[in-house]
Amino acid sequence: MKFTLDKMPLHNRCYMTDTLEFKVFCFEAYRNEKKMAGRDVKSLFKKYGVFDYIDNCFDVLNTQGRAYLVADIDMYNDARK
Repeated sequence: MKFTLDKMPLHNRCYMTDTLEFKVFCFEAYRNEKKMAGRDVKSLFKKYGVFDYIDNCFDVLNTQGRAYLVADIDMYNDARK
């Protein structure tokens, strides 16, 4: 029996907010560009507060491309070292 999301009851569905989806995008873009393990990126983002930065600057950051985001996260982290 094939199960599709549109047949799932509303109370069982899980949706990501725009900011959460963007955080995942940034996380994966950074991980892929730097060729890092997910746990290492998580530690780095937690150490420097990158997820909070993404929340606070979401309106501006979500208009940028992958390369800009990775470079911006690097600059943000470097400023906090």
